[in-house]
Formats: sequence, C-alpha cells, structure tokens
Amino acid sequence: MFLRWSYLPKLLPWLIRYLKNANASDTKRIAESIAGVTLDSLSEHQEIANGTGAEKWIAPSDYLYLYRDRSAFEADSFGWNIRAAHGLKWQELEDDAFKDYDPVFSPDIGFAVCMPDHGCITDPGQYVKDLAAHVERQGGGIIKAEAEDIVIENGNVTGVRASGETITCDDAVIATGVWSGPLARKLGVNVPLESERGYHVELWDPSFMPKTPVMIASGKFVATPMDGRLRLAGVVELGGLDAPPSREPFDLLLRHALAAMPGLTWARKTEWMGHRPATADSIPVIGAIPNAKGAYTAFGHHHIGLTAGPKTGRMLSQIITGANPNLDLSAYSPARFMR
Repeated sequence: MFLRWSYLPKLLPWLIRYLKNANASDTKRIAESIAGVTLDSLSEHQEIANGTGAEKWIAPSDYLYLYRDRSAFEADSFGWNIRAAHGLKWQELEDDAFKDYDPVFSPDIGFAVCMPDHGCITDPGQYVKDLAAHVERQGGGIIKAEAEDIVIENGNVTGVRASGETITCDDAVIATGVWSGPLARKLGVNVPLESERGYHVELWDPSFMPKTPVMIASGKFVATPMDGRLRLAGVVELGGLDAPPSREPFDLLLRHALAAMPGLTWARKTEWMGHRPATADSIPVIGAIPNAKGAYTAFGHHHIGLTAGPKTGRMLSQIITGANPNLDLSAYSPARFMR
C-alpha cells in the first residue's frame, strides 16, 4: 500500500474510523456482509448476461492463491478460517502437484490454494458496454450528464438534476462510485468515503499466461488472463481523487510479476489508475434513503464493484418493487450514516 503524505491531513478523519474496524471481531462481521453480495457472483453474472451478448466475456475458472510454501499459507490462517466459515472449499497443491497444474511460476512459489467454481470477466470494459447496449435495445435510455442533485418534493423523488436540466423520475439510485458522497450528503447520508487508488498494468500479447486468475500472496496482487492481455492489479494508494498517478505502484507491480513468472515478455504495455470507493467500515451502502421516498444508494464496494454488481442490482430491484430480497439488508443500509 502507498500513501501520499501530503494528503494525510485530509485523509485522517476517514483513516481513524477505518482503523477502528481493523480488528478480528469487526473483520468477521464485515466478511459476513461481503459474503452476502459475493458468494454467488458467478451465477449472478451468468444470469444477468444470458441472452445479452455479454455472456461471452464470462469465463468460469479456478482461482489460485500462491504462497512460497505451506508455512507461509499457514501464517495466513486467519483469512482462510473466515473463508471456511462461509462454506468456501479448496484444494491444496504443493510442489510437483502445483507445477503439474501450472508450470509457469517461479520455483520460489511452491504452494497453491486452488478454489473451484470461480470465474473472471475477460474484458470488463466491453462486458459492461455490451450490457448497456442490451438495455438500449430493450428500450432503456442512457444519458451522459453530470448529476448535480436529486429533486425532492413533499418527501418524494421527482427527478434528477443533471447538467442544468431536470430528468423526471419516480426512483433514483446513487451509484456513482467514489463520486457518490456529495449527492448522498445532499439527502442527509454522510458516508465516510475515500478513494482506494488502484493501479493496473496490462501486458498485451504476453509470451505465456497463467492457467487461471491468481493472487500472488507475497506481493498482494492479482494476475488475470484476459482477452489478448495479462492484467496485473491489486496495489492500493491512498491519496484522494485529484492527484495524478504515481510511478512507484506501476513499477512495483511489474517487478512482482516478473519475479513470480520469470521469462515473461510482451508486445506492449498499458497502465492506468482507477478510483475504488472505500467506506470507512468496508461495507457497501445499499438500500433506501429513509427521508426521501424513491431515493436509493448502491456504492462503496471497494475492490468488488464488478463482482458484486449483479447481486447489488437484484437486491435494489427487489427493494424498489417491494419484493423480499431474502437477505438481511440492515448491514448495508444508508441509515447507518444518517446525520
């Protein structure tokens, strides 16, 4: 993790609240909430994409965590005990068994945890574009504008103020990631929200790829085989929305990748930094805003926005239509941040 020290004074109120949750009991409580929007994410993605043209980007696969050896894995037992408590299953691959599964990794990596029934999106950008195109084909409209306010009359949503005009509506969902804070505050929901600046390096036409997405535990980063490229991601920087990307996180990702996969070459490289919406309690803000009928939130998913998107959308549609989500939603409620 990287920190821009010049941003620390502004970050401090959020950081203090964040660190108060950095203990074993709160971590288990947070994991319970995260499990509610992630454990069935593969099937949720398959269902929402079926028949849209976007389903081709969903690749069911194993997911591997890689360690130096068994002792390094056992030192990470706290997290694995939480996973086991939520029903996750895995196979342990050691030495030759791991090399037989995927031989591309350094001899320094001798142990893997192989988790079945996972998946990845091989082109996330095109996946979302294809889903959006399906919405338009079904009669939905997509308006690109700067959302400035939610219009409330007599306690009810009547529209969204965007780029100087009012778009009339009966219901409005604030789902603008790390930029959701100002809109939510106008409705009395004061979410402690910061950007986890996430760094990504994409290696196009690599000389080889791992068989499945892998989390390389020693470097705390993920290498994901995608359409035409290998994506490296996972490094976090706390530094706000306005500062330009830093050079060091990109370089660190590449060093870790080359150490884990010796001999890897590629035709070209692209780099980018994105803003992940981090709530101070690490739980997304999903649900109805109590004092504004027709106003809802769906943001604050940290690193798992794409993963949890379909389940979040299903939950919201059920809330809006009065159906039973069959899940305790209290932990996600925006009411926890009402002034």
